[in-house]
Parts: sequence; C-alpha cells; structure tokens
Amino acid sequence: MENNNSSTLVGFGDIKKAPDAIDDWDSFLSDGVAYLRTAVGAHKKGRKVFSPEILYNIVAMAIEKFVMAALMQRGELPWNHTMGDLVAAMDEVFPDEISSIKEGLLELDRYQEICDVDTFNITPPDEGEIPNMLDLAVQMQALVHKTTGEA
Repeated sequence: MENNNSSTLVGFGDIKKAPDAIDDWDSFLSDGVAYLRTAVGAHKKGRKVFSPEILYNIVAMAIEKFVMAALMQRGELPWNHTMGDLVAAMDEVFPDEISSIKEGLLELDRYQEICDVDTFNITPPDEGEIPNMLDLAVQMQALVHKTTGEA
C-alpha cells in the first residue's frame, strides 16, 4: 500500500505575496512628468505669473505624483501626502534609494505646514531656491523611472 499523502511545509513566504499594482499608477507618472515639464519651462521663461510660490507648488505636485506612481506600481500607498510621509513610504518600499535627496525633500515641508488649522503656516520660497527644487524633482523622476522600469 502506497502512501500518497506527502506533507509539504508551508512558510510565511508562501502565503504572503507581493501586492498587485494599483490601477492607473502610470497616470500618476504621466501627471508628474507634465507638472515637472510645466515648472521647468515656466522657470526657464521667467514668466512673472509663475511666482516662486506657484513654482514650489507645481514642483511639489510633480514629486508627489512621481512618488505615488512608484508606490502604486508596487501596490503600496503612503500614510498621508506630506513630503515626510512620502519620503517615509519610499524609504520603506525602496530602502536607500532616496538617500541622496531625502533631506532636500523633507526640507520642502517647511514651506507649507497646512495640516493643522491651529498652526497653519505658509512661507513662500525665494526665487533662488527654485533651481534646487527643480533639481530634486528631476532626481525623483529619474529614480521613479528606474524603479518602475518606465522611461
């Protein structure tokens, strides 16, 4: 009599699989590219309607869209949408990938502290700070293209 009831051990890796991508992550990537293109073009042309405060906000939206695309492709989301939360989520999903731009990204939160109505504070950036912000967004775009495999 042959015993065909072979036991196979099941480990945690067998029951926990990587999450599926969240739909439309690529739309977030496209939006990030568009926001960054707008900010770079507006800054190069020096159009007065694009004040440093407006450029800051466009750059921040580009960075947020890039981060969301990378996270969504991996089936992940940040806790919130402050730059600190976005950086923390990227650190968790892509360890050490943003180390070179992490401090610059976290610094972006100091311009708008708008989560608490009692401590609401907006400090517009100076014109001279915009090139560094644009550079951060370009670096984030490159990182996200690398992590998503999109060019």
